Amino acid sequence: MTLGNGIITGMNDGIKKNIVNAFMGDIVLISDKQKTDNVFFDFMGASVEPISTYKQIDAILKTQNYVDRYLPVGKNLAMILQEDENTPSPAYLLGVNIVQYQKMFPNSFKVIEGRLLKPGERGILIPTHVRNEHIYTAFNTWIIPENGKLIKQNMTKEALENIQNITISSSIVLMGMANGVNSATDVRFVVKGIVKYNALKTMFGHFCITDIESYRECLGYFSTADTAVDVPKEEKKLLTMGSSDLDSMFGSESLVISNTQNKAPKLKKSGTSAQKEQTNIESGIYNIVFVKLKDGVSYQVAIAKLNRVLSESKTGVRAITWNKASGPIGSMAIIIKGALFVFVTILFCVAVIIIINTLTMAALERTSEIGMMRAVGARKSFIGGMFIGETGILSAVFGGAGIITGIIIVKLIPLFKITTSNDMVQLLYGGDIFHPVLMVPDISLTVLQLIFVTIIAALYPVGVARGITPLDAISRD
Repeated sequence: MTLGNGIITGMNDGIKKNIVNAFMGDIVLISDKQKTDNVFFDFMGASVEPISTYKQIDAILKTQNYVDRYLPVGKNLAMILQEDENTPSPAYLLGVNIVQYQKMFPNSFKVIEGRLLKPGERGILIPTHVRNEHIYTAFNTWIIPENGKLIKQNMTKEALENIQNITISSSIVLMGMANGVNSATDVRFVVKGIVKYNALKTMFGHFCITDIESYRECLGYFSTADTAVDVPKEEKKLLTMGSSDLDSMFGSESLVISNTQNKAPKLKKSGTSAQKEQTNIESGIYNIVFVKLKDGVSYQVAIAKLNRVLSESKTGVRAITWNKASGPIGSMAIIIKGALFVFVTILFCVAVIIIINTLTMAALERTSEIGMMRAVGARKSFIGGMFIGETGILSAVFGGAGIITGIIIVKLIPLFKITTSNDMVQLLYGGDIFHPVLMVPDISLTVLQLIFVTIIAALYPVGVARGITPLDAISRD
């Protein structure tokens, strides 16, 4: 039971460290129009509905004292294209402000080649999984960062064997997918760095990180540059016309302007508003907002408060837990945790049955002694107390030894660096390395479980011992 509790706690600790603190946060805000809560690992690549009210959401989140930090993100599927290949390769895009991303998820990945995006810079960070499995395997192309060199130590075995025939590139072309169809927006991204996530490298390795403006262009959303362009007055008038009112397109005003002074009208200088950078990036489209809660805040309480205030403000978004947002990943985590709990419960029941059987046999084998004790005046309470005392001493000695042994095993397991590349097993491990953890509450829980097992296991044998009479002793002899 000690080892089982350590595995469950280690899994919880690993998931909190590697998923909640490094990738998704505690709570995820998604659009009310989103049909399913699974916005991260949809195997069909369904698009995530856009959120256009982030400025309202930002104002609300700033006033919630249980919110630690938050991050708006663009997230959707894109197809990696190659000029001479007909079959694209998929990859997920995360459009972020890189400075905010690092504040939200510090140390979630490390750059193994090239560098990070600079603030406001356009480009993309490619995970090793996408480079190795999605680009090299599909296109025989090896991606290196801009102005970078080929580093053989980072190449796969297959790429090294084929090094004379591979194409080396520092850019990729991505076609954003909106509503499950081709958005017809192909954007060439300059690769600034190759990154490796610190844990769950295969799962998270599907997500390329790019700046939010390039993401919006790729997905066909309006970028800040688009919204900053001044539309001439005449074109605005055309845009606001009803499509059925064709006559209004021609208008009633004369196209010929009398020039009584025989002077050509001066052309107005183009307004400077187009150059005035209305770079309020936060007013653009996002798909998801990650929210990290302060320590100790209940998910249920936080989600209830957030959904109430978001609904009252008509932001068009709702809050869900990271388990729901991550779809099968969150479900598998819950299933594995439940299976571990069942396993520990089975061990609990087996321990109770073994102790009951042992103590009952001990009581029956001592029928003569107990009968003689009853014959000389020993009361049932004395017999019962004697058995409870013996059971308590046995449980304290051997149960305590079991707990200490379990603690030692839990401390030794991380030293062996047991690792796996299987995604599901990594969920059990809570990361890449199997790392069970025992905290003081876990040890206290184990001691309480031992006391409970002792009491439950002693009830029946004590009843058997109390029921032995002098006549039973004589009959046995």
